[in-house]
Amino acid sequence: MSTAVSAPSRNRIAVASFIGTAIEFYDFYIYGTAAALVFGKLFFPSFSPAAGVLLSLATFAVGFIARPLGAILFGHFGDRLGRKRMLIASLLVMGLSTVAIGLVPSFASIGVAAPILLAALRFLQGIGLGGEWGGAVLLATEYAPPGKRGLYSAFPQLGPAVGFVLGNALFLILNAAMSPETFQSWGWRIPFLASAVLLVVGFYIRMKIAETPVFQAALDAQDQASVPFLELLRRQPLQLVLATCSFILAFTLFYTITTFCLSYGTGTLKISRTTMLVEAIIAAAVMGVATLGFAVLSDRLGRRSVCIAAATVSILWAFPLFWLINTRQPVLIGIAMIVGLICFALLYGPMGAYFPELFRVRYRYSGASFAYSAAGIIGGGISPLIATDVLASTGSTTGISWYLIGVAVLCLVCLLFLTETKDSDFSDGHGSRPLSS
Repeated sequence: MSTAVSAPSRNRIAVASFIGTAIEFYDFYIYGTAAALVFGKLFFPSFSPAAGVLLSLATFAVGFIARPLGAILFGHFGDRLGRKRMLIASLLVMGLSTVAIGLVPSFASIGVAAPILLAALRFLQGIGLGGEWGGAVLLATEYAPPGKRGLYSAFPQLGPAVGFVLGNALFLILNAAMSPETFQSWGWRIPFLASAVLLVVGFYIRMKIAETPVFQAALDAQDQASVPFLELLRRQPLQLVLATCSFILAFTLFYTITTFCLSYGTGTLKISRTTMLVEAIIAAAVMGVATLGFAVLSDRLGRRSVCIAAATVSILWAFPLFWLINTRQPVLIGIAMIVGLICFALLYGPMGAYFPELFRVRYRYSGASFAYSAAGIIGGGISPLIATDVLASTGSTTGISWYLIGVAVLCLVCLLFLTETKDSDFSDGHGSRPLSS
């Protein structure tokens, strides 16, 4: 059976995978921004400011805890029923829960039910995003022509940068247009409610795409695993563990720089909210371009080589990152965040192709999604909490820099045990086996 795909079809798939992830990461990231800026006072008012921020970041972490569950759930049906259906379902779960967050009353209105509702909806966000990333990168890579999986995987990988810029730009506009009291009262809800429009757009686009040719061939051959996740654990447990641990660094870098540093800069260093948001937006925009460039570079140099470079550079940047931020100088803060997110892009760019290539098609959705989502528990959910706690207990960022170095070393060690997959046989599902030995 031919699986040839026309250039217009591939272009449509690239757009669909990009727009979907941009919308879902917009939904996910605006929660992090709101948690750093307003949730502490609105939902945990009886605690000290530091404790309130810590608790709001704890609800932020709930989304990461839920992501592996979403990966298993959507991965199971994505490996059995198809990529397209699960991408539509994940978009709906994520979008509806995001809109609902914008409607949650504050603690002053309904008491302890407010943070409980907030955490429950954040959990649903995590479920939705747990199924999103793996499906989006599989949609792109399983349609990609030979030798260009890195390039095509870069389109869904651009989603985080665009979603972050879009969400923070909206917060920046609202911050400039409203008084602090108005913003904290109801202005912060607008980015969440605006997700309803994005949800409609994303749903329409994803309804127009077809199933990937690689998975369609597996369907035609009736080559689906009965329980994909269990088969994954039985056949490729080492690849799953190594892939998961190698990606913790990416989440740690991103959320330390965007979520923790936003809270640290505005709270501890007393830098204006506008300055920190602008710096974060600029850094994320540069990150998006870098992600595309490094993904394409991985088609030439290999996924593993580029990722090893990311871990190495991250070790070198761990201390300068905070040295520059602590100067309180906008230009130096910008340099700190830009270089930090370039380190992230150096790892994140190749991963969109690397993770699918590591796993067989029978459980590829499950494997790629779970490795990505499980890494987020520590890197994205726990790292901002650790950074906040270290700062509160020591009054210094030195311990945070050492923590970043430790995570980077773990990533480096795991990558050294993984194989290169750039030239692997992707179509028959043996992603971790090279074409020639």
